[in-house]
Amino acid sequence: MSTSGRLLSKAREKLEAIRNVNQEEQRRRIDRVYARLPRVRSIDAALKAQMVELVGLTIRRQGGDPLPEIKALERANLALQAERAELLVAAGWPMDYTDEIYACPVCRDTGMDGGEICQCLWKLYNRELTAQLGTLLRCGNESFGKFDLNLYDTAADPKTGVSPRECMRLVYDTCLEYAKNFSQASPNLMFQGGTGLGKTFLSACIARAAAEKGFSVAYESASAALEAFETQKFSRDAAEAAEAAARVRQYLNCDLMILDDLGTEMVTTFSNSALYSIINTRLINEKKTIISTNYGDEDLARKYTPQIMSRLEGEYLALPFIGRDIRLIRKELTE
Repeated sequence: MSTSGRLLSKAREKLEAIRNVNQEEQRRRIDRVYARLPRVRSIDAALKAQMVELVGLTIRRQGGDPLPEIKALERANLALQAERAELLVAAGWPMDYTDEIYACPVCRDTGMDGGEICQCLWKLYNRELTAQLGTLLRCGNESFGKFDLNLYDTAADPKTGVSPRECMRLVYDTCLEYAKNFSQASPNLMFQGGTGLGKTFLSACIARAAAEKGFSVAYESASAALEAFETQKFSRDAAEAAEAAARVRQYLNCDLMILDDLGTEMVTTFSNSALYSIINTRLINEKKTIISTNYGDEDLARKYTPQIMSRLEGEYLALPFIGRDIRLIRKELTE
């Protein structure tokens, strides 16, 4: 399962746990009321019996007009509900004391609102994402503070006249400001450079900062994200296809999408179509995306369609990551 899929499953488990706690609390309240007010138990039994009778009258069409009986049942039902409410209030409880309890009144703790992921589930997802990113970064709240510019060389590149450290200082400052001021007016970013230069680290820092501000964030590898499109379309397993469809909606609609390691996926006509869907839909909806890749513009142009490249080149701020693999440098320093 993909990163986003696992986090969404964990968020749903948390929501299910909240629902179970609330259902248990409702049962305790009902037991408490029944123990003190036996008449309420009798009223509830009568109300259930009336509902069964009402359904029978509604279905039955023979033997005359059922409308008078239905009206009589409705009057009796309302009278019992009023008596029940009076008994609860007289005993010191609110009239809705035994009603179902929901942490989220919008989705009633289902996690879905009109076919879309509810904000309550997004919040739980963001908590899981924040926790995972904290583990990934292996640091506390000062994530950006752990980015060590001293690991980048100071010697100027002969072609550009700029040293890796100077370049990465600009990249770092840009990412820091981006995280601090993230909004739907922020630009889309493209992180380009070799492995071990901090692309994943800085994108994770931005993702966590945005999630902590309450923005919905999806953090996924390109291969896993595009695989979700394939599963949604071609899987014969209905549950698997539905889960993939939820992930696709998440990729298209979240406030910030981090698409990591673009170019490592197997490129096909279908994957190009899915990638274009992510990029173009998010641009149309003014949702922000950060893409990281080990490939330069020429290599990307050989992999992807002109439609994709025109959007990457025209709608994304490219940030170059240069230097030696800092993981190797750290290893050298410890030897």
